[in-house]
Amino acid sequence: MTLNPAGALDIDPLLDDPATRIVVCCGSGGVGKTTTAAALGLRAAERGRKVVVLTIDPARRLAQSMGIDSLDNVPRRVKGVEATGDAAGGELHAMMLDMKRTFDEIVEAHADGERAEAILNNPFYQSLSAGFAGTQEYMAMEKLGQLRARDTWDLIVVDTPPSRSALDFLDAPKRLGSFLDGKLIRVLMAPAKVGGRAGMKFLNVGMSMMTGALGKLLGGQLLRDVQTFVAAMDTMFGGFRTRADATYKLLQAPGTAFLVVAAPERDALREAAYFVERLAAERMPLAGLVLNRVHGSGADRLSAERALAAAENLDERGIVDQAPGKEEVRTPSDPASGSPAAAETPAQPSTEQLTAGLLRLHAERMRLVAREQRTRDRFTALHPEVAVAEIAALPGDVHDLAGLRDIGDRLAAGGTPAGAE
Repeated sequence: MTLNPAGALDIDPLLDDPATRIVVCCGSGGVGKTTTAAALGLRAAERGRKVVVLTIDPARRLAQSMGIDSLDNVPRRVKGVEATGDAAGGELHAMMLDMKRTFDEIVEAHADGERAEAILNNPFYQSLSAGFAGTQEYMAMEKLGQLRARDTWDLIVVDTPPSRSALDFLDAPKRLGSFLDGKLIRVLMAPAKVGGRAGMKFLNVGMSMMTGALGKLLGGQLLRDVQTFVAAMDTMFGGFRTRADATYKLLQAPGTAFLVVAAPERDALREAAYFVERLAAERMPLAGLVLNRVHGSGADRLSAERALAAAENLDERGIVDQAPGKEEVRTPSDPASGSPAAAETPAQPSTEQLTAGLLRLHAERMRLVAREQRTRDRFTALHPEVAVAEIAALPGDVHDLAGLRDIGDRLAAGGTPAGAE
């Protein structure tokens, strides 16, 4: 797999390359990762590859745009993929991560029936699997590892969780590992490891003070739930770390490509720069940056300054050359019928006023374009080695396959500047 080292990001060779098996779309929340991932998956499928898109977007926009009633933890085939000729074998499947169900599957796969039931029914596990910080990101990596192990798909496109920070996706396995290796967990696990009378003696003597303190802090029942959970999960802790390490190595492999998705805004591009640097430090293959929702203008030769000056001239001309007002014509009330007088006709804006308003709107757009260009230039100056594709801002949301196909076309032509409004 060859990644373009700089300049314009060439999407089609990346998607067509049979060596590309995983594309990970990363970025901070709200920058369009879900739409980008879906558009990439559709384009790859219509170019002949068997693709699954894994989304972690709770808004379920992906399902709606693909014409599926709902997505769940099982890949579902998307109808309407237009693969023809040599690409006729292409397929698109989509799924949405069910965080808790994925955690349950891990338990069921790595614990015997009795132990698995004890874990699944444990209140502390139920809370942990549904909302522990970093669980969603960790489970996304677990599911990615499961999909890749099946070797069913030519290409897996991953839409990473809508985290505050893009780095959460890479940090989640380490955070969960730190939790499982933490002092509290080790202490709570000790009685189960010692066993028998020695274990009970340790629990009664060594744990009595801590149990009293934690019982007051957490509640006695919660503490007992935690201890029961830890005892049941003891044999699985090593498996979590082993699989996390394996998936991390998978992300470093040559068949993986990261696409950082960002909006042309200061905070989003700062986050993108952090992520680019982190990928380089972790030796993970970066394909490039997708700069989404870039604004442009079909009249960019008219600068903001000239537009404002023209608007002011029109305003002044309107004041000086104002046409003489007409005496208002009123229809008097009919005393017999009691009908009211006709309402006054509101004054219509003149051609000069409308033109001045449009000129001011254009000036605002040109200032926005200039601000986005400065932000892009700062990123490019820091990371000239990163290939970039730009997608022009659209007037509305993408809500069907035609819209995703349009995004894919724009991505493929993304080396050119944003077009007209």
